[in-house]
Amino acid sequence: MTDAVLQKTIFLRADPETVWDYLTEPDRLAEWFHKPERRLATGQKLEMYGTTSGDLLIWGEVRAARRPEYLEYTFTVKPMGDAVSVVKWTLEPVAGGTRLGLLHEGLPQGAEAFGLILALDNGWDEHFGKMRTALHETVGA
Repeated sequence: MTDAVLQKTIFLRADPETVWDYLTEPDRLAEWFHKPERRLATGQKLEMYGTTSGDLLIWGEVRAARRPEYLEYTFTVKPMGDAVSVVKWTLEPVAGGTRLGLLHEGLPQGAEAFGLILALDNGWDEHFGKMRTALHETVGA
């Protein structure tokens, strides 16, 4: 059986430095994802809160933050129980913008975990759409 790994790539009309801010700065993260209390940095606890509820939704630890090319953190949400997954972001400059890659691995395996995999897969798609909208409104079309 193949491990359940979510892998996604989008293109954004902004340079990697700008995209990096949307992955690490609290106010920018709040525009498309969830809001941490402080900028994401290597060795720091990851705690993301709902922008409307204020509830802790995601937690983990930032393992690497190499501006503006690579961000990695452990990622847990309540439905995962004790399981700890890893999210890896890669930013590559391309003509006209940035190619942003997401690799979400270490997810729970098996048929019983498939509903969670589908929910995370759909969630990342929704968040990417929100990121593209927020970033392109800020940077300009």
